[in-house]
Amino acid sequence: MASHVPALVLGVLCGFGGVMGYVRTKSIPSIVAGVSVGALYLLSSNRIANFQPYGIELALLASVVLGGSSIPRAIKTSKPLPIGLAGLALFGGAYYGSKWIAKFRSQSGPGAVKINKKGE
Repeated sequence: MASHVPALVLGVLCGFGGVMGYVRTKSIPSIVAGVSVGALYLLSSNRIANFQPYGIELALLASVVLGGSSIPRAIKTSKPLPIGLAGLALFGGAYYGSKWIAKFRSQSGPGAVKINKKGE
């Protein structure tokens, strides 16, 4: 699977969810949060697909923002919607976190940290 596809799917789901939250309850915070996080995911998907810098980092940021708002609500209320949002945030965070770590470890050059076999 291409690295930009999960961000694309998460962006569409978050944007659609925010719009649906507004339609059902007339909740302005739902549409603002859903569309904002969705836009971050879609921007990151575009940057990853076009090999531009900071695509993975943007997807990770969107996951942290989504998780920061949904995980506490999921724990507090145990309702299906916050639990689903928390699951999406955890998936995005795990996926793009692992991509970021792999990218970080593969970098070499004057600023890279190099450790020899003795750990020095």
